[in-house]
Amino acid sequence: MTKFGFGHAVRIYPGGGKAAVKRFQNFFIGSVVTHKSTAQREEPIDGDKYIFVPFGFSGVTVNRTGDGLEATLVFPNNGLTRDWAVRAVDKSYLIEVDVLTIEDMDAETGPKAEHAIVHSYVGQVTGGQWDNVSLNLELSSVLDAVGTDVPRRSLTQKLVGNLPISNNVRLQ
Repeated sequence: MTKFGFGHAVRIYPGGGKAAVKRFQNFFIGSVVTHKSTAQREEPIDGDKYIFVPFGFSGVTVNRTGDGLEATLVFPNNGLTRDWAVRAVDKSYLIEVDVLTIEDMDAETGPKAEHAIVHSYVGQVTGGQWDNVSLNLELSSVLDAVGTDVPRRSLTQKLVGNLPISNNVRLQ
């Protein structure tokens, strides 16, 4: 009998970068897996190594107009994840997630290099937060630029000058 499982392969790119700085998978515990991606790039990504990291991917919702595309990656909160996650939020990293179906694997041969890609999601890190247990990265797609205010910006003194310290502000 054949069994199927769902897993994810994640590639993290710095803003404007062509090479992935991190590659993770969340299905083969304690294994390094070679995953062949179908991502469209100048040079095809073929045979990249993905290390195991326990993470979750959720929140992709699509309606018939194509808007409402937001997703969340949830990682354990530790020094290793916070180190690159803070940079990902500050520099608006791009993240590609492949949702995979994984067939029953033979225990003697180990993880296979080819898995069926059900869906691929590409999003930009637009926010993040952490608590004692988890670190959440919010991903948004440019397909819903109006609803998610892409590019998302914060009001800072560098962008707009001196900010008022009172709530009594009037526009003229």
